[in-house]
Amino acid sequence: MAARIERLVTSGKFTLDGGTWAVDNNVWIVGDDTEVIVIDAAHDADVIAAAVCDRRLRAIVCTHAHNDHIDAAPALAARTGAPVYLHSDDQILWKQTHPQRDPDGCLTDRSRLRVAGTELTVLHTPGHTPGAISLYAPDLDTVFTGDTLFAGGPGATGRSFSDFPTIIRSIRDELLALPPETVVRSGHGECTTIGEEAPHLQTWIARGH
Repeated sequence: MAARIERLVTSGKFTLDGGTWAVDNNVWIVGDDTEVIVIDAAHDADVIAAAVCDRRLRAIVCTHAHNDHIDAAPALAARTGAPVYLHSDDQILWKQTHPQRDPDGCLTDRSRLRVAGTELTVLHTPGHTPGAISLYAPDLDTVFTGDTLFAGGPGATGRSFSDFPTIIRSIRDELLALPPETVVRSGHGECTTIGEEAPHLQTWIARGH
């Protein structure tokens, strides 16, 4: 059976730099009836585990370490035995949420994950955070961008550990280089495509945030 993409929306709080905001997060489940990976275990391990059901959870992949994307990761890992993967440049943010528990492995640029016969390539796309990554799955015509690229533009860069010129470089050099039909599945909100977003790059740069 071919791999498919499932979307689960969970709700909780995002906290950084002394502020707290209510957020809805996309949790992406990629796989088939036998095995899956979870991208961004947000807020509710029980709900995510129920969606995985009796399938083998091969990995919990964190696109970055803001608390709303990783808060349920250790509990989901403990429940399922799945390893948690994160880019090492986001370790400082991870420790703000989980000071007593390290990720199980490090994601590196161009490393690959396989699930249900489908390969996903890690793209290091810093800017929103230093260790932000995207996952490109050409067989599924999809890139999972976390909070790097949304329908309408780049992720936020006005908080600690973020940088606007860096996120623009990541989007320009890594994401907009993908085929225009590639579906962008982000950490919040609805999907878009690379082709729909690419014409707006100069507008984002001129806006400068």
